[in-house]
Formats: sequence, structure tokens, C-alpha cells
Amino acid sequence: MTRFSGIRLGTLVLAGLFLAAGTQAGGNKKERDIFDLEAQKAAKGVKKIVFIGDTRPHGDRGNHEFVAGAVYLARTINAHYPDAYAVVTTMQKFPKDLKHADAVIVLMNHAGPAAESPAVKEAMERGAGFMAIHYGVEVSKGKQGENFLKWMGGYFEPFWSVNPWWTPEFKDFPKHAVTRGVKPFKINDEWYYHMRFVDDMKGITPILSALPPLKTVEGGKEKASSHGGNPQVYKEVAAGVKQVMAWAYDRPDGGRGFGFTGYHKHANLADDNFRTLLLNAVAWVSKLEVPAAGVPSKTLNRDDLEQLIDDGRLAVKRRGI
Repeated sequence: MTRFSGIRLGTLVLAGLFLAAGTQAGGNKKERDIFDLEAQKAAKGVKKIVFIGDTRPHGDRGNHEFVAGAVYLARTINAHYPDAYAVVTTMQKFPKDLKHADAVIVLMNHAGPAAESPAVKEAMERGAGFMAIHYGVEVSKGKQGENFLKWMGGYFEPFWSVNPWWTPEFKDFPKHAVTRGVKPFKINDEWYYHMRFVDDMKGITPILSALPPLKTVEGGKEKASSHGGNPQVYKEVAAGVKQVMAWAYDRPDGGRGFGFTGYHKHANLADDNFRTLLLNAVAWVSKLEVPAAGVPSKTLNRDDLEQLIDDGRLAVKRRGI
């Protein structure tokens, strides 16, 4: 055998091993395509999680990279859970049929389209889980807000809630599946607070809570603005009442909801605790078992984060999601 033949044979063997490994990891590769909603619908014996991300820009690159975040969460959940199949689609191609969904997770620049979607409503009536991230927790008061109260237990209500930039320090966590593996952390983000919650917080477990600086309530002592402040929130913060920025909701119908107000900055996915909490919440709201140390993931570096943005934008362009 010549040296070239030996190299070629070795290459073929390695290629065969690679293909075999790809087939064994998660089964059929087509079934695990995170941009193929129809393949997800047809899959059997798996929890089906649908991420809906908004493609609209919101500032410079790295801000509101909702499709990129959805891509990361879907890939990581699929990699860890053989019995789950997460896919990513967009608000601009909003699914009209979610009969198959076990959980719907939205990342949007205002989630009105989700709150009024007949497909989402039908999924919720079947008991599917619901989760909203950052601007996705905001809807309008009225019908939209009422639906979010049913599905998630709370929402950002204009003229009641506020959306300042600040750096909360999260020191204490309740004993809950979503806090597994999460250690105290502090991180700068546009953390919304003073959500509109269900009466008496029934079914709500506050997950991330901290006391904001009073300066984060802009002009709220005497007047109200849609997002900056109002007398009610000013009074609470001035009195030292901690505010909730992430919460779990056990719905009366047995479904689960989760709200997470951070993740304006895509770079915050690099924080191990921030990232673990998001992954745990996706698993929990989908009724997947959360490991004792949390859903595992590797720390993301700058290149990883940039690649996720590129992957998301490429999927929109080439896959038509």
C-alpha cells in the first residue's frame, strides 16, 4: 500500500466514524434540524419546544439578538435531552399551527403577536408551557395582558413596570428546579421590574429578586411614564421592597410559565449563572427534568457569541425561518 493510499484509507475511516457518530447522537440528523418545524411536528416520543424570535434590530449588533439566543438555547437543550426536540422560528414567520408544541418560548420586541395568536392560545389550553424573555415579557394592558397572566403569571405593563439599565446582585435563590447549579451573581443588563402579577402572586415563585437603586425610577415620585417610572413603583423601591426580575409560575391548569426580564445584551450569555438559569427555565417549563447541577453548558467566548449571531441571521436568510 502506498503512503497516499494509506492516508486516503485513513480519511475514509475517519469520515465513516464521523457519520456514525452523527447518526447516534440524537438519532436521525434530519429530525434534529432546529430550523425544521415540520420535522419537529412529525417526530415521535419527544418533548417539542418552539422558540419564536424577533428578527427586527434594536440598536447595534449584540443588542436584542433574539434569534441567536434562541439558536443557542435550542441547540443546547437538544444536545442534553435525547427526549426533547427544540426548533427555532421567527415572529416574522409566526407559526399558525402549534398543536404539537409542549412549550412555546418567545423572544420579541413586544410580544403582542404572541399574546393574540390563536395558535399559542390553543397550545396553552392544552397545557403547553410558556416562557418569555426580555422584551418578550411586555404586552399591552387588556386582552394581551390577561392572556399573559393566564399563561405566565405576570407581564410588563406600561405605566406600571419599568425598564432601567442597572446591575442587580442576586444573592439568594429559592429552592426550585430552575435554580439548580445557579450561584450568586451580578450582571449589568436592562433588567425590567415591577411586573403586573396575578392576584396575591398565587402560583408565582420569585426566582431573581433584588432592590434597585431609587435612581432607576425616573420621575416616578410625582408622575407616571410608560416605561420610566410611576408613583407606585417609586413608593415600593423607596420603602426597600425587593423587585422580581425572573419568576416561575405553576398554572392552575397544570401548565408552567416562566418570565425572565434580562437578556438585552447578547454578551450576557457568557455568564455561567445567567446562562444556566435560562437553560434550566427552558427545561422546567417544558416539563423536562433539570439535573441537580443544572443543565450543563460550556462557557461561551467572544467568538462563540459572534458565531451565534451569524448563525441566526444566516438561518433567516437561507432557511427562510
